[in-house]
Amino acid sequence: METAAASEGPQRAHRIRNIIGGSAGNLVEWYDWYVYSAFTLYFAPVFFPKGDQTAQLLSAAAIFAVGFVMRPIGAWLMGIYADRRGRKAGLTLSVTLMCLGSLLIAVTPTYATIGALAPAILVLARLMQGLSVGGEYGASATYLSEMAERRHRGFYSSFQYVTLISGQLIALAVLLVLQASLSEAALESWGWRVPFAIGALLAIVVFWLRRRLAETQSFENARKREAPRSSSLALFRDHPKEALLVMGLTAGGTLAFYAYTTYMQKFLVNTSGFGRETATEITAAALFVYMLLQPAVGALSDRIGRKPIMIGFGLLGTLLTVPIFTTLEEVSSPFAAFALVLGALIIVSGYTAINAVVKAELFPAHIRALGVALPYALANTLFGGTAEYAALWFKDRGIENAFYWYVTGLIAVSLIVYATMRDTRDHSHIAED
Repeated sequence: METAAASEGPQRAHRIRNIIGGSAGNLVEWYDWYVYSAFTLYFAPVFFPKGDQTAQLLSAAAIFAVGFVMRPIGAWLMGIYADRRGRKAGLTLSVTLMCLGSLLIAVTPTYATIGALAPAILVLARLMQGLSVGGEYGASATYLSEMAERRHRGFYSSFQYVTLISGQLIALAVLLVLQASLSEAALESWGWRVPFAIGALLAIVVFWLRRRLAETQSFENARKREAPRSSSLALFRDHPKEALLVMGLTAGGTLAFYAYTTYMQKFLVNTSGFGRETATEITAAALFVYMLLQPAVGALSDRIGRKPIMIGFGLLGTLLTVPIFTTLEEVSSPFAAFALVLGALIIVSGYTAINAVVKAELFPAHIRALGVALPYALANTLFGGTAEYAALWFKDRGIENAFYWYVTGLIAVSLIVYATMRDTRDHSHIAED
């Protein structure tokens, strides 16, 4: 008993070091992904010179959506890779692809220089980044969930979204610094390239960090047992209910997340009428508080279960999405806008803080990375990746409020899933590992 107690401290320290290492890599991955959205207002005219601001944003948002097309492919390929070769191997491969995509965007010539080839290269870079992020989600969600202690699994796995949001915040912080130090003309001419170059350099650092991570015991145990090989056929043949559950619980949550985060910055400029700098500051402040909430919600799920938390998101999202967006249309005070955006983010925390662990707990170890990644990526591509495009499409046709009802309807669909599924905290496959 004394030996067990003596070893608990070093084991916990080892576990926390690896969780921090995995989370740091996740932060850089999502920084690279979100830089595109944060700087769209500046580089859209460079790649798409024709049309008004909404038309330019629409073109850039279409390429943002194209990046999501590769996410299911990345989830499929790297989910299988992480199940067969290890979580560590999957994480290392994903950050390599992200580095290459960011570097390509940083050096791509403008439309004025090479014509239509410029947006074509931009598409290629986003396809590479989509492949990377598609694999990153499943590998990191699985790694953090497996590495965490059972009684704190919700808390530790919530750091996936802490680092995800941190990546978005750092992208916005870089934007604020560049807005303060460069002129508008400089930002639109060359300044927008700086954050992509930073992302490529940081990804090289993360590659080194991920090479030093420990493998999870769940994966090692599955390998020793010579468990069945991971494949998409095995996933949908042996675990069809769980795969559909992941898609259903993701649909409303991912649409709400992208509507309340990446699209919100543009909404504050294009609809509410705030300046670009003010909109960035409002978004960054709300995201910072939102980031701090994730571990608290994750820890709460360890105490009361995952299901009540997700139902709370479903109910509040269904009831309040339309009023929040409708009020934001007319708001003129930055403080009022901040309060409304933060309110929306508090609501979606009921999904974001625990969705990774919920998905991981649904699958056995030998197919967990693929089971988490592929159904999520399919739903994410259909609903998350198209969120900005759908919002701008409705706005371009003069029926912007239809987007609010679209978000509301999909959250309601996911609410039905939350209400009818078992609580994964009490029925976890990770506990069986």
